[in-house]
Amino acid sequence: ASNGKTIEILNTDAEGRLTLADALTYGVKLEPTAMIDLATLTGACMVGLGEEITAVMGNNEDFTAQIMESADDAGEKMWRMPLEKRYRPLIESEVADLRNTATSRYGGSITAGLFLEEFVENVPWAHLDIAGPAFAERPLSSYLGKGGSGHGVRTLVELMERI
Repeated sequence: ASNGKTIEILNTDAEGRLTLADALTYGVKLEPTAMIDLATLTGACMVGLGEEITAVMGNNEDFTAQIMESADDAGEKMWRMPLEKRYRPLIESEVADLRNTATSRYGGSITAGLFLEEFVENVPWAHLDIAGPAFAERPLSSYLGKGGSGHGVRTLVELMERI
């Protein structure tokens, strides 16, 4: 990775997190007060949350709470997921600093979030896994038809208006 961490590639379908890792590393160099990334990171979040709810993970309780409040006010469905530290060993590698996928098939969204957290240093950060609601397979409301949804944008606008 661009921050010097080595990553063992065990699943080439988990390539997006490698790009995000470098993007987050670059973002940290800009010395932001906080960072948010939105990505269709895991199918695992869709297994737990379905097609209409975004998984939210963050390293700062206050910042993540602001995002959740903004999502609620913006009318976008999001659910807070833990970055459970006890799952961190699942992304440890014997040949590199990290693995790009966990040793267990369970908790895939959480371990993907823990992977990304490795690249944000101490910057308040949140990841929004929009894999479910990014693309609507069917009309979801009177204003959201089939296709790309832009899910998360209204939450970001609401959050920026608050700051």
